[in-house]
Amino acid sequence: MGLVTSILDSLGFGNSQRRILMIGLDAAGKTTVLYKLKLGETMHTIPTIGFNVETVEYKNLTFTMWDIGGQEKIRPLWRHYYDGSDAVIFVVDANDRDRMETVALELHKLLEAPELSEAHLLVFANKQDLPQSLSAAEVMDKLQVSKLRGRPWHVQPCVATTGEGLHAGLDWLAGSLTGRSAPRRQR
Repeated sequence: MGLVTSILDSLGFGNSQRRILMIGLDAAGKTTVLYKLKLGETMHTIPTIGFNVETVEYKNLTFTMWDIGGQEKIRPLWRHYYDGSDAVIFVVDANDRDRMETVALELHKLLEAPELSEAHLLVFANKQDLPQSLSAAEVMDKLQVSKLRGRPWHVQPCVATTGEGLHAGLDWLAGSLTGRSAPRRQR
């Protein structure tokens, strides 16, 4: 029976459990993304001091998503959540131009962790509805994700409050994790 399940999973007919780490600086929109995906609703959120964890069903995958607080004092604790993660969703406030250098530094520090060496990377360039937001291409450039080697990655523009772009990002992630998408691409 295990062989049949394995074959069905590889063909996209089964259900596969994946651990996803959702990280980003404070006020990037991580919790809004999480609950928009989980409940389909925009929730009024407060800063996450510890973490939120939810199971999100999407297509043939079950994502256990860990939304970790992004305040500066909490960031050193991120490493305690790395082990066993199949992917990282890094949420960026594309309207916060002043902290892009800090965002890039934290992202690259995160990706250097041995526990995440095989983790796929989805960057949500959030808050695209705001007039001064950087485009996904500009976020990609500021974060220097094109320099990443040996890791599938994708930058997806989104608006967490409306859900715009979230499913496109998860489509890429689901395909990447199951081997049915291009390894690297940006939008």
